[in-house]
Order: sequence, then C-alpha cells, then structure tokens
Amino acid sequence: MTVQQRATLEDVARLAGVSAKTVSRVFNQRELVNPATVERVMMAAKRLRFRPNTLARGLRRGGGTNTIGLMVGELGNPFYYKVAAALESELAAHGYGLVLATSDDTVEGEERVADALLAQRIAALVMIPVSDDQSYLEGERHLGTPVVAVDRPARNLVADSVLLDNRFGAYDATSRLIARGHRRIAYACNPASIYSQSERVAGYRKAIADAGGADARGWERLIDDRGVEPERLMRDLLSLSDPPTAVICGNNRMTIGALRAMKSLGDQQTALIGFDDFDTADVIGVSVISYDPTELGRQAARVALERIADPTGAAQSITLPTWVIERGTGERMPAVTQ
Repeated sequence: MTVQQRATLEDVARLAGVSAKTVSRVFNQRELVNPATVERVMMAAKRLRFRPNTLARGLRRGGGTNTIGLMVGELGNPFYYKVAAALESELAAHGYGLVLATSDDTVEGEERVADALLAQRIAALVMIPVSDDQSYLEGERHLGTPVVAVDRPARNLVADSVLLDNRFGAYDATSRLIARGHRRIAYACNPASIYSQSERVAGYRKAIADAGGADARGWERLIDDRGVEPERLMRDLLSLSDPPTAVICGNNRMTIGALRAMKSLGDQQTALIGFDDFDTADVIGVSVISYDPTELGRQAARVALERIADPTGAAQSITLPTWVIERGTGERMPAVTQ
C-alpha cells in the first residue's frame, strides 16, 4: 500500500482558489469570512481530507489545545465510563474534545498519567484523584491549566471539585436498616482509604451512633488490598459465628461479590444495600444507594469550561445528591431477635 502525504493548508488554498491566510481564517475565525468562501474552502478541505493541526496551532499561540484530559481509574467500572460519556458530550457542545487515560487506581499511575496528559498541552485536566497528595500539579495550575477533581477532592492543591453527598447516602441506608430492626450491620469496601469511602464509613458509623447502637467495627471490612476478592471477603464475613444480619457494600464491585457469596451460601435472608447502581440491579432486585454519574460528568465539564474562561476566580466545590432505591434486598427483616 502506498501511503499518501497529508494535505497541507496551502494545498487547500490552491484547490479553493484562495490565499493560505483565508483558509487559516476559515478554521480559526470563520465569522469573519464570506459564507460562500467558507463553503468553497470546506469543500476543498473535505476533498483533500485535510484536518487542521490544532495542537500545533495552540503551541504557536503559546497556549494549549481545545482538548480536555480526563483521568479515571479503570474503564471496567461503569461509573467511570458514564462520567466520561457525559463529560465528552458536554464538551463537544462547546467545541472541545476529550482525551481519556486510566491510572489503574494507583498512586504511581496517577502522577504518570497526569504528566502524559499535560504534555499534550490540554486546556484543562479533569481527574478522579487516587493519591493523598496532588501538590505536584500546583506548578501547572500557576501556568494556567485548570484542574477539576471529580468524586474525590484534590489534596494539597487549590482546585475545583464536583463531589457526591456520600456521607448522607450511607447514613440514610444504615438508618433504614436500623428502622427495620437490624442491629448487626456490616460495612465492606475495597479500596477503603479513598475520600469517598471515608465519607461513606463516617455516615454509616454516625447512623449507628445516633441510634444508640454498639460499636460496629467488628463487622467492618475496610480493605485496601485490591488482591482480596470481594466474594471471598463477603463469604468469610457471612460465615462468622455471629454474622451480620445486614450488609452495606461500599461500591458496586463489593456488592456483586456479596451477591455471589450469598448465592454460594444459600443466603436469602441477609439484608443488602450497595453503594453505586449497576446494570441489572433493578432486574435482580438489589437495593442501592444511587446518584447520577451523568450529572457528575456534565457538572465537571461546565466547571472546567468556566475555569478556562476565568482562571482567577475562587475555587468552587459542587456536591450532588445521593438517594436510596429500595428494590428488595435492603428491605429484608432480621430473621431472629438480636
């Protein structure tokens, strides 16, 4: 196969019968060009399969591109791709593109991927933080690259954030279980040290304390080792001599592991509420603490665009609501008096 050279701006100008300066203006300040000329230039560009080099154009201006970077943990999690899809849709409506990269939910991956995205001179960085310290981005922020943290706030960095009301969601779910008579209520999550989980655990503990319950830490399984399989962890928890009568799972991975463990044990009695909705949860009747990941993406895009337009304003933090959806597993009553 013979590889053809890409058409240049000058090639388009020759085919359209205009100057190279006019072609440049069509792609950068179209409103200043006669509509008939715009149509002629665009037809020539299409015929030659010409694409303007937005990166080079941005570098010549001394700035960035019309591209925003998004760093997520891993694409296997529905939460991440729903946020990404909404972010991309909102940005596209304002003439911005999205480049997506994954950190594998590791501290090392976060800084490496952030550096790679910033090297592409992105207009803004939207990230789901993993590490406890994002101060390495402070210099970039002073150079004018906005940073927007999603789901978890940035640490040691002045940055905008779009978060969930995690504490209320866990508090509400735990309170509902208590109201149904449960006293041995477990909480399980992995990873546990991230901000969103610490907020959820705090809400869970406060609901138990407000109800006058005993310290429930004996039924907590707060794990940071991703090598621990959720199903095995939940099976061990439900096999205790005094197992919990209800379990709150800190994320969708743990909820699915709990469902598998309960099936293997023939357990149809333990109440279960999982944080994060997921596909088929409504079909199999799993109660969840839900929220709108699409709105997270939309709000992150809006905040990023506002920050690009006004880099000097005070950092803002937006908190979106969470709510419990009752579908069956969370409404089970305890089998015996506790």
